[in-house]
Amino acid sequence: MADPYEATTLIDAIDDATRRGFTEQFTLRRGRLRAVRSGESFAPDQMTIAGAYRFEGVSDPDDMANFYTIRTRTGVRGTLTDAFGVYSDPAVGAFLRDVAMTERRAA
Repeated sequence: MADPYEATTLIDAIDDATRRGFTEQFTLRRGRLRAVRSGESFAPDQMTIAGAYRFEGVSDPDDMANFYTIRTRTGVRGTLTDAFGVYSDPAVGAFLRDVAMTERRAA
């Protein structure tokens, strides 16, 4: 399997993140990131982006995505996926601008 920074597909990155303990899935709800399984919600100052990856579809624009691995202050580790480009959610981008980032990589 590829190194997490050399993942060639979004699925590879998700699988690798899961193996590294980023098992929760986050969604943006009412201005906070919500952990789907636990139901906990977090403000930007309660988390850190551990990794950010961009996937640019070579032949299909539907393959374009941003993928984030996120750690919260309470120890929850999970992922957030958003479209890249014109289909991205502007609310996700606005929220993430206020989250501290420890690392950024492009796939």
